Amino acid sequence: MEQVFREDAYATSCEATVTAADESGIRLDRTVFYPMGGGQPGDQGRLRLATGDGGDGGGEIVIVDTRKGEGPDEVLHIAQEGATLPAPGSRVTAEIDWERRYRLMRMHTCLHLLCAVIPGEVTGGQISDGKGRLDFNLPDSKPEKEQVTAALNRLIEEDHEVVPRWIADDELVSNPGLVRTMSVKPPMGTGSVRVLDIAGVDLQPCGGTHVRHTGEIGHVRVAKIESKGRQNRRVVITFDD
Repeated sequence: MEQVFREDAYATSCEATVTAADESGIRLDRTVFYPMGGGQPGDQGRLRLATGDGGDGGGEIVIVDTRKGEGPDEVLHIAQEGATLPAPGSRVTAEIDWERRYRLMRMHTCLHLLCAVIPGEVTGGQISDGKGRLDFNLPDSKPEKEQVTAALNRLIEEDHEVVPRWIADDELVSNPGLVRTMSVKPPMGTGSVRVLDIAGVDLQPCGGTHVRHTGEIGHVRVAKIESKGRQNRRVVITFDD
């Protein structure tokens, strides 16, 4: 399956052909839908059937979630309950809910900035629509909300370029400090690993979707910082609009 979102996170739709459809999901030969992973939710949207593939005038199938399949590149488009599944060979236009995706992209990129602001290993994280959080291993300190908010917004306003790229497995092995997450290790074994490079700010493995410049994130604020156990500190970020 061609994963269009890997090369162009701003692609909102693509033409595709249904390769299979069953209770586990709809499979296409190519897609712009990002499947849930790395703390980022799966995309929502719709599949618009070409005329003749879904009855007179075509039709559409609402996609309520997107998940990874069993294969390394398999993406499952989860249809709304009760939807009539398309037949293999049907031609569709796969179209994401762009406004929702863009908010997720902005927040995901912001959490990378948070890694640059707060030192410490990341023990967990989650992104939702308009909000995100990271948990840090900080046994001896608790960050201040106002200081973290100011530091994040400074990096956002500096409008750093954000570039996804690939590095060799060997380069990652020789630079273990690039991996900030304690619980999830980047997939290796294919010869290369996708990393997100925020120029002069942060560099770490990530397969998610992101904005092109930090200025697109917009103003944010730290909603709260909680202690989760003796050394876990949870930092919750929201958009300040």
